[in-house]
This record gives sequence, C-alpha cells and structure tokens, in this order.
Amino acid sequence: MFFVNLLNRLTSSEGKRNVRIKRNIIYSFFIRGLSVAINFLIVSLAINYVDPVNYGVWIALTSIIGWFTFFDFGMGNGLRNRLTTSISLNRYDEAKKYISTTYAIFVLIALGLFLFFFFVNPYINWTGFLKIPSGTNEDIHQLLLIVFGIFCFQFVLQLLNTVFTSLQEPAKAEFITLLGQTAALITLIILKYTVNGSLNVLVLALNIAPLSILLIASMIFYNRKYRHVSPSLKNIDFSYSKSILQLGGVFFLIQVGALILFQTDNIIIANILGPEAVTKFNVAYKLYSVIIIAFSVIVNPFWSAFTDAYTKRDHEWINRNVKRLREMWLLVSVIVIPLFFMAAKYLFKIWLPDTVTIDLSVSLLMAAYVICYTCLIVNCYFLNGIGKLKIQLLLYLTVIITNVPLCVVLGRLWGIEGVIIANLLAFVFMNIVLWIQTNKILQQKAFGIWNS
Repeated sequence: MFFVNLLNRLTSSEGKRNVRIKRNIIYSFFIRGLSVAINFLIVSLAINYVDPVNYGVWIALTSIIGWFTFFDFGMGNGLRNRLTTSISLNRYDEAKKYISTTYAIFVLIALGLFLFFFFVNPYINWTGFLKIPSGTNEDIHQLLLIVFGIFCFQFVLQLLNTVFTSLQEPAKAEFITLLGQTAALITLIILKYTVNGSLNVLVLALNIAPLSILLIASMIFYNRKYRHVSPSLKNIDFSYSKSILQLGGVFFLIQVGALILFQTDNIIIANILGPEAVTKFNVAYKLYSVIIIAFSVIVNPFWSAFTDAYTKRDHEWINRNVKRLREMWLLVSVIVIPLFFMAAKYLFKIWLPDTVTIDLSVSLLMAAYVICYTCLIVNCYFLNGIGKLKIQLLLYLTVIITNVPLCVVLGRLWGIEGVIIANLLAFVFMNIVLWIQTNKILQQKAFGIWNS
C-alpha cells in the first residue's frame, strides 16, 4: 500500500508531462512483469536444452558481443537528448534530420564492425580465453560470427527504441522487447521437442526471433504514427552529426566505463572459475534483476522528462521529482530488497530445482549490489537528462583503471563473492560523488566542474 501511495505521489502533479510519465510507468510495469516471467522461462529452458556448462559458454559469448554495443560512440544517448529538445521546441524538421543522420552513421559503423570482426575472429583463441571445456563440440568461431552478424543488424534497428524514449514513450520500446522475447520462447519450446540440444541452435533461437520483431516494428511505426519523424535518405545531413557527437562523445566514454563495470564480470569469472561459475553468477543476478527492472521502469520515463523540463526551465518540477525518486529508492532499499532476500532461497528452488545451487553469501552480496545500483540509476538518469556529464566521465575513467584488476584480485581470493564486492566498492564511491553533485545542482549552487 505504501508503495502504491508513493507511486501516486511520484506522478500526482497535473500537466501533460506527468500524465505521460504515469501512463508509461503503468504500461511498463505490466509489460516488464510479463517480460521477466518469459525471461525466467527462457533461462530455465535454455539450461535444460543444453546444460549449465554450455549455457555458461553462451552467456560469456554474449558478454563479448555486448562490448561492441558501445561502438555507437554514445550517439544513441546523444540522439535521445537532442531529439527530445527538438521535439520540445516543435522543431520536427530538425528532429527528422537528427534521426536520419544517426541511422546513416549506425549503418556505416555496423558494416565497419562486421568487417573488422570477420577478419580478426579466426585468429583469436576463444576456447582458451573463455576456458571452454574440450568436450564442447561447437565451432566457437563460426558461432561468434553468426551472433555478431545478427548483432550488427540489431545495432541499427534498435535506434527505434531511442526514438520511443525521446518521445517519452518508453513503454512502446518495452513492448517490442516483450514481443521479441515471446517469439524466442515459442521458438525454443518448439526446438526442445524437435531438435537435439545444440548451442548453435540455441543461439539462433534466442537472436533471430527478436531481430525479426524489431524489423517489423520499425516498418510499421515509421510508416504510420511516427511518419513525421521517420528517417529518409533526403534528410541525411552529416553536419548534424557534430551536435550529436559533442554530447554523444562524453556518453561514449561513460559507456566504456559502464562496459568495464557491468560487462566484464562474466568474462573474469569464466577465466578464473570456469563457465559453470558464470551460470551461478548469472542466475543470481537474473533473479535480483527483477528489482532493478521494476525500479528502472519507474525511473526510465524521467530521463527525457528531465530533458524536457530543463529545456523549458521548469526547475520546480525537477526538484520535486528528484526528491520523490529518492524516496522511492529508500523504500526499495529498506523494505523491498530485505524481503526479497529472505524469499530468494525459496525462489531459487522453485525456479531452478536441483540444477544450480546459489550460496547464501552470493545472494546477500547481490542484494547489496541492487541497493547501490538503483541509487546510481536515480543520480545518473537525472544528470544524463540535463546533460551534466563531466563528473560521471571522470568517475568511469577511474573505474576503467581500477575495476578489472580489483575484480581479478578479489575473484581469486573469494570467488564469485570477490567479484561482486569489487563492483560494490565502485558503486559506493560513485554514488557519494554523484549524490553531492545532484544536490548542488538542485540547490543551484553548482559551479565549475560540478555544473558541467
């Protein structure tokens, strides 16, 4: 009941901005709930379709591919802010040029990445790097090339989600993701009863179905509701890329830091402890990520809303809603996560009976991880929305230098728990600094680097 009341307070103000936020939060909660349930089913089916070791190999491979997501050079987030600003000021011709130019640049980046990976892939010893057991019969090089090719298509098409969020309609992006996951689940169920377990087949099932949904959605939305901002060849203007890259370049460096912080854990664990340990870490994170997902659903619409409010100099709205988001984070930290931790032991047994065992220490540390992560979301989404990025950049550069060595050292000492502790130390340090910066900006006392 307290949660419902706080959610109502969070979106209680009158105005189009708050009505849109509330609608998207409600829709997104429903969509994300279904998405989480489907994702849990996919994980359980995938582990049983192959085995924990091969599933761990798949997770490690997707982590490697995930690195290349950040080769958008921050242009996705740069487009998000620039597009929201253009639409807030009713500059739709400018918005079309921003979108068209970004699509064109993403196509060029995707082609370049694929050619690079095509020539480099055969010379990398993936089996040794990821400690893949000799019993694995799959051709890892061929598998990675297929996955990377699919990724390059998705790299371009996922810009539709950026357009959704820029228009302050993130629930539509969630719905497209849900449809993709549903298609993947149905495909996996059919394969389970028709095709023998194979990592190659699993990879195709989990990648091609979502990609097809994204392609169909792009054609439908750009030819109907979003025709006024749809990309076209005649609207490509590379002079607009400078504006996107000026902001996107900072986002890119921040994304590289985020890559180090969030995407290297599976690789480090695979290298130190083996693929089976990756599965344990990943399923623990998957369960606790329910809270991160729910919290992100609430916070996500506020990024572009903060951009809109900052463009229109609505400082009162900004102050009120940052305070309410912090209240929501405190509620999650004090009540929701402790309750979830107590239930986690039973949830693991229900979800993955006799398949994977998660230690109590891993579960406890993952609960602390979620508390710190959700705090970081509040501060970063506000600062990202108003374009105050330099301190984040410095913090993530620090993480690039320190986090991986710390994960390796603590991982060798304490296993999975050591890797999580290394991330917690980074989170705590970042949260303290960004909380101070946010307060200074809200109080209009930010000067120098604190206001940049």
